Amino acid sequence: MVKRFGDNTVLDDLNFTVSQGERVTLIGPSGSGKTTILRLVMTLEELSGGYIHVGGQPLQYEESGGKRVRIPDRQRRRITQHIGMVFQHFNLFPNMTVLENITEAPIHVMGLSKAEAASKAEGLLDKVGLADKKNARPSQLSGGQQQRVAIARALAMDPEILLLDEVTSALDPELVGDVLAVLKDIAAETDISMLIVTHEMQFAKDVSNRVMMFDQGSVVEEGHPEKIFSEPENQRTQDFLRAVL
Repeated sequence: MVKRFGDNTVLDDLNFTVSQGERVTLIGPSGSGKTTILRLVMTLEELSGGYIHVGGQPLQYEESGGKRVRIPDRQRRRITQHIGMVFQHFNLFPNMTVLENITEAPIHVMGLSKAEAASKAEGLLDKVGLADKKNARPSQLSGGQQQRVAIARALAMDPEILLLDEVTSALDPELVGDVLAVLKDIAAETDISMLIVTHEMQFAKDVSNRVMMFDQGSVVEEGHPEKIFSEPENQRTQDFLRAVL
């Protein structure tokens, strides 16, 4: 895949695969293209060249008659319905209660009844430790609580893929642990594929099957977390980890 912003090539001929149930963490300096990958998979950004496939289905473009052709929006929405994304800044609807934030998409996209969606949401709130906050507004919650609501909201859509974009970087340090604990549980208890961008190296070590080191829009090294964090081979990886660990 290729992604350009004007004359700036952010991702250059990038090619990698994530298997079903695999948890892959992208590490590297800011501006190396990690978040752009998540936004492309979520179709929040337009691919400049190449293709993305999800479950064997083309996501933005497909090859047809030797040409690169954009797929219909309806087809794209059908695929992205199975992809959940948790953002750095929560993105909750401020005018809705916690429960309404979580039930909105299951009702309108998946066609669940209000009662079904509410029952599911309450189970997820229990899972993220916020069962008593269902009638609160986002403004009444701490950042860590808002982020756990955002995780519950993503899970309410039964995603096959979960994209996590720096989900702890906007939080006060003492709130980070609760959010990471929830994500570790999800990783341990489900076979949801995860594509993770984080600066929390211990978290990356704990939940990932594979870590990919990015620099200037390409992968400079990848491997099992133990290998990457203990014995990185690439000089760029060594320098980066020395700076952040």
